[in-house]
Amino acid sequence: MSPILGFHHIAIIVSDYTKSKHFYVNILGCRILAETYRAERQSYKLDLAFPDGSQIELFSFPTPPPRPSTPESCGLRHLAFKVADVQSAVDYLADFDIACEPIRIDEITQKRFTFFQDPDNLPLEFYEVVSSAFSTP
Repeated sequence: MSPILGFHHIAIIVSDYTKSKHFYVNILGCRILAETYRAERQSYKLDLAFPDGSQIELFSFPTPPPRPSTPESCGLRHLAFKVADVQSAVDYLADFDIACEPIRIDEITQKRFTFFQDPDNLPLEFYEVVSSAFSTP
């Protein structure tokens, strides 16, 4: 049996640390766990968490190369966030002038989802999940 318990964190290199910190903390609602400046690398590392314990690490570097995304390249395709109601999540982002693609239905799971982008155009997804915490009896 595999010893893997699940994901601990996702690491993202950003081009504008201040802008991305604002996006992930003030708009997406991450809680700051730790913020460290590493002078030898001229790099910030920002540890963030969501209420379920999942984490994101934001890194800044002086001149990171752009991420190829079109056509889709090999590697991490996108980061999906669990939400109780996709439409409510889309409406929330609209308050910050952040556009989302039209809501679609996953042909396999029949769950609703949509995509949007962070300040570096990293593809992010809202994926609707129904759990006992969100459902009514």
